[in-house]
Amino acid sequence: MRRDIFQAIADPTRRAILVLIAIQAMTPNAIAEHFDMTRQAVSKHLKILSECDLLKQEYQGREIYYQLEIDKMKEVDKWLEQFRKIWENRFQQLDKLLLHLKKHNQ
Repeated sequence: MRRDIFQAIADPTRRAILVLIAIQAMTPNAIAEHFDMTRQAVSKHLKILSECDLLKQEYQGREIYYQLEIDKMKEVDKWLEQFRKIWENRFQQLDKLLLHLKKHNQ
């Protein structure tokens, strides 16, 4: 079953997992140590993130290491870019208004 990437990152625990593995690849046990929940609950979050292709698995011997899938995160960034432009435009308009008000009050 394919999951929606935005539903996956809507969960704060999954976002925290992404932040952790963005720094370095980690095993499920190492990830679970950072959360006050069962190892099975962490595994469920990892499964959802993997199903969305936000994580990739690398096997080193008998250990599985999860890494952030940067290309998939770029899709999220691309979608957010449209809003970033809107916010920047609004901030520029606010700056202009504040400058105008400041000039009129001097």
